[in-house]
Amino acid sequence: MDEDIRISLNNVSKVFASHESGLIAVHDVTLTIKDGEFFCIVGPSGCGKSTLLRILAGLENCSSGEVSIKATDTSRPLNTMVFQEQSVFPWMTVRQNVEYGLRMRRIPKRERARIADYYIGMIGLTQFANAYPCQLSGGMKQRVSVARAFANDPEILLMDEPFGALDEQNRLLLQQELLRIWEGSNKTTVFITHSIDEALCLGDRVLIMTARPGEIKTIIPVDLPRPRDIESIRTTPKYNALYQMIWLQLRDEVFRAKN
Repeated sequence: MDEDIRISLNNVSKVFASHESGLIAVHDVTLTIKDGEFFCIVGPSGCGKSTLLRILAGLENCSSGEVSIKATDTSRPLNTMVFQEQSVFPWMTVRQNVEYGLRMRRIPKRERARIADYYIGMIGLTQFANAYPCQLSGGMKQRVSVARAFANDPEILLMDEPFGALDEQNRLLLQQELLRIWEGSNKTTVFITHSIDEALCLGDRVLIMTARPGEIKTIIPVDLPRPRDIESIRTTPKYNALYQMIWLQLRDEVFRAKN
């Protein structure tokens, strides 16, 4: 694998044989993702976005093709996944949730505490470090999930519509916080979203998938400058041009998925 390439997929397909004639969820996907890239995937509902992410996470096996993820540090987990559904442990405090992956890796207690405190501060929940999830809002719980993922320091970060269930205000806040944390680490990230706006605010490139069976329709570079301020870039002509470009590619696939 090329030195700059962190993830490589070669002719990857996924067929769910439990359906009577076999359901092709993902078909013949070939792409590479560079080290440190924030790579977004958009597409109509049911196009195989989440299936592709689960294959990268090792939660699903591909039916054919090959997936390669270059590991550079065997002391770190290969990947960590942030789900759309709230996945914090209800019996653990915020600090215990953020420390969980580190504890599983047997990181010393003092080092765990230092790392957890850093990321809890980054997401603005220092005052809630000893609170339980039942005492937090939905947006705060997702902040904890993001902090836990970064604290675990995986080789790659996989995010499956992590802000999809949030109201618009919390979504905007968490997008900006995610950018701030990511820009400090440049961690290779694959991010699934239904939102063109979110893909443009966060991503370096946007993959548009076809209606099922999910294939690559096109990949569009997002040449917006970093670091990014979400409120500012939305007012630029370049943002609007990219938005229209992606929507024109995506619109037909959304209609196809409904028929």
